[in-house]
Amino acid sequence: MMVREPIVAGRFYPADAERCRAEVRQRLDAAPPFANGGSRPIAGLVPHAGWMCSGAVAARVFRALSDAPAPQSIVLFGGVHCYRGRDAAIFAHGRWDTPLGPLEVDDRLAERILGQTNLIADDAYAHEEEHSLEVQLPFLRFLFPEARIVPLMVPAGKRSHEVGQAVGRTLSAYNYNAVIVGTTDLTHYGPHYGFVPHGVGAAANRWAKEVNDRGFLELVCSIQSEQVVDEAATKRNACSAGAVAATLAAAATLGATRGVLLDHTSSSEVLAGVRGEDFSDSVGYAGVLFLRDAAS
Repeated sequence: MMVREPIVAGRFYPADAERCRAEVRQRLDAAPPFANGGSRPIAGLVPHAGWMCSGAVAARVFRALSDAPAPQSIVLFGGVHCYRGRDAAIFAHGRWDTPLGPLEVDDRLAERILGQTNLIADDAYAHEEEHSLEVQLPFLRFLFPEARIVPLMVPAGKRSHEVGQAVGRTLSAYNYNAVIVGTTDLTHYGPHYGFVPHGVGAAANRWAKEVNDRGFLELVCSIQSEQVVDEAATKRNACSAGAVAATLAAAATLGATRGVLLDHTSSSEVLAGVRGEDFSDSVGYAGVLFLRDAAS
């Protein structure tokens, strides 16, 4: 059996089971409830930094998803920080370990997805060094311990949205009770990232969040799956645009009609609140919930 062991536990989130469980519970309890007005949550988009910076944002999305009936399966669209393949990569068999226990892969669903498209490679090893999905799993294991997962990494490309469409078709054709979780961080601004078009300092960090991030989030919330990859490449306002494109396309295929921005912050804002100092570098984080209207 293929087993994906944690690689950022103890750095991005607690490695100790009790500490990890306590932090997950604390962050979920602190997340305000979402009034969906009868609409059904189909998917969520969350950040993937260390929990100190982005855990509160992610928790808002996970709490909102947990208000719906527990899913049978969770399809995860992850970013690509290390993988150099051209195709999306699926972890089709085995399990992913977390401090709170394992999450089994839904191998039958994975096989069915692979049968829908030639844009996805069955490549578990591609996931070995990628953290963007791992940091979500303790939340999912805590909330949905019986659910199975299908992890995919989606490079940014002109056909990224087609990966999501294939997943959506599969889930619909076989009537899966499933949710989609995608992930991206937003503008990486500052000298450390080599991106300083508005200089350095608090005003520049505000531009990154309020202007640059917002342009991307407007496309996300209007579910423009075919535009987000070019937007991110042109404006450098998302690090995992392929995963976002797939998330939007899968959600739309399953009937989602709109995205709701639940939270939007940045590392400089969060760390300033913790440490009381300004930072020259900043990364944006947003949590978005995608809904299917009750009448649709």
